[in-house]
Amino acid sequence: MTKNKSTIPCLVFGASGYAGVELARMINGHPALELHSLFVSANSADSGKTLSSLYPQYTGIIDHVLVAGTDESIATHLTELNKHTKAFVFLATPHEFSHDIATSLTSENVIVLDLSGGFRLQDKALYPEYYGFEHKFSEQLPAIPYGLVEWNAKALIGKNLISLPGCYPTASQLGLLPLTTNQLLTDTCKPVINAISGVSGAGRKANLGTSFCELSLKPYNLFVHRHMPEIEQGVGREVIFTPHVANFERGILATITVQLKDDVTNDDINNAFSNAYDDQPLVRLRDTIPTIKDVAYTPFCDLYWQKKGNDLIVVSAIDNVLKGAASQGIQCANILMELPQETGLLNQVGGN
Repeated sequence: MTKNKSTIPCLVFGASGYAGVELARMINGHPALELHSLFVSANSADSGKTLSSLYPQYTGIIDHVLVAGTDESIATHLTELNKHTKAFVFLATPHEFSHDIATSLTSENVIVLDLSGGFRLQDKALYPEYYGFEHKFSEQLPAIPYGLVEWNAKALIGKNLISLPGCYPTASQLGLLPLTTNQLLTDTCKPVINAISGVSGAGRKANLGTSFCELSLKPYNLFVHRHMPEIEQGVGREVIFTPHVANFERGILATITVQLKDDVTNDDINNAFSNAYDDQPLVRLRDTIPTIKDVAYTPFCDLYWQKKGNDLIVVSAIDNVLKGAASQGIQCANILMELPQETGLLNQVGGN
């Protein structure tokens, strides 16, 4: 595609992983962005290869060389980015790596969009328990906005480091926030979230536990999954979150059960969801139960709900690699460029 001369350069860390390659694809096809360079870890076996050699479908489209992320190479590329009036750095990297490097990458001209959990939690005491490291930048946490665009778009403006939500928290919070912000749940309600993810959520590295041939549907990390405190932080109450992994490639289906106050009607629920999302182009309110197939390879979150008495079930479906990671990063970049948040996303549905 032909781009104008004012495109904004982008650097992607973790470019050989599932979220990283999706970022590269979407940036490459975005009318306002330019794919500047792709990084992998300093000791990665992929360094020096082209992205298209790992993903042959991009041969002749994204033939960028994967650069080893040494101190020297990072400094060189940052110097080039800082020559532009605006540039984006996307971190599709392990949590502790993002934590260590993110603040050093930011500048007046360079905005960092972090897809990891390095800065998601506001309470520094939770990081050793849920992420395995002490947070060294705890005093900065309150100033780092949370990139759940449908709810926090205004908070992103003017910031140079943005923390992107996790995949499970994206699906869960989009299903719960219309209810909690409108105070439709009982005071004692503890939402029960059962969420199933495809194996791509475990990353690209081979692992026997996530092999299609070995894996059966199973829950994991009961009561201790790192996304539980993130969901609780977002919706403002305790939840019971049970993640599952299954032998399909990508997508998340979250089934959320809550208790409503006695006087809550179907109209109250419909109005809460409509008021929240009717003007949000990447959330689709459904009148039938969504499936993984409906959202795989798309940037959408599909929501459905059904009430019986005081009980309500909300079903939320997303692509974990896109709406749960990469396309949400592009949404944030669009907000920062003052573009419609769906820019460069809908024309690439099913692009992988």
